[in-house]
Amino acid sequence: MDPIKEFKLFRAKNIIATGKNKKLKKLAQDFIVEAQKQKYLYNFHWQDRPVIQFPQDLLALQEIIWELKPDLIIETGIAHGGGLVFYASMLELIGGGQVLGVDIDIRKHNRKELEKHPLIKRIKMLQGSSIDPEIIKQVATIAKRHKKVLVILDSMHTHAHVLAELVAYSKFVSKGSYIVVMDTIVELMPKNFYKDRLWDRGNSPATAAKAFLTSYKQFVVAKEIEDKLLITSCPGGFLKRIK
Repeated sequence: MDPIKEFKLFRAKNIIATGKNKKLKKLAQDFIVEAQKQKYLYNFHWQDRPVIQFPQDLLALQEIIWELKPDLIIETGIAHGGGLVFYASMLELIGGGQVLGVDIDIRKHNRKELEKHPLIKRIKMLQGSSIDPEIIKQVATIAKRHKKVLVILDSMHTHAHVLAELVAYSKFVSKGSYIVVMDTIVELMPKNFYKDRLWDRGNSPATAAKAFLTSYKQFVVAKEIEDKLLITSCPGGFLKRIK
């Protein structure tokens, strides 16, 4: 067998085995809980912009982007902008495309840092609620000029908000691409863990994704991604459009 094909076959089988390893999955979940207590996700940056994600999720998104080669990546929830820069750098590597970020409050200091970044040429930002009809209309105008669209949802994490985002933004996702629901891990955290937030178990991105999938059969959970990662903010949140 060709050694490259042989390695890919080994990897595929190993991912399945990893996903079935209950002891390893328990260790990963315990790590995630302790990491969240420690605010571990705040430790990282991409090209000097804070990126508040597990590194494993960024690696998974890198794999998706490299394979899919989208010409538009939409992210709701900008925060410090590290995600936008990460996606822009991937598009720069594949030789084209635009990143569109949407946030209800793009803070001046973050906008200033993003606007002076060398990859700003690939980034466009819209300020407003991601579920505001006017914002969705602007996103639709931009999306219709592109062929392959990837969407990442990472703004308000309540059930109602994420479900509204899923319904609105799923129509922009091309067949074979993904809508990634960040922070579905909320549903697996201890009850009342997020004391200063509006979301919690039972009112989370995971419950929204589950409700969305009952009606939108053109999407399925790409479970092999979370089986690969184990440490992820998005269990059940990598939704692939299959038709």
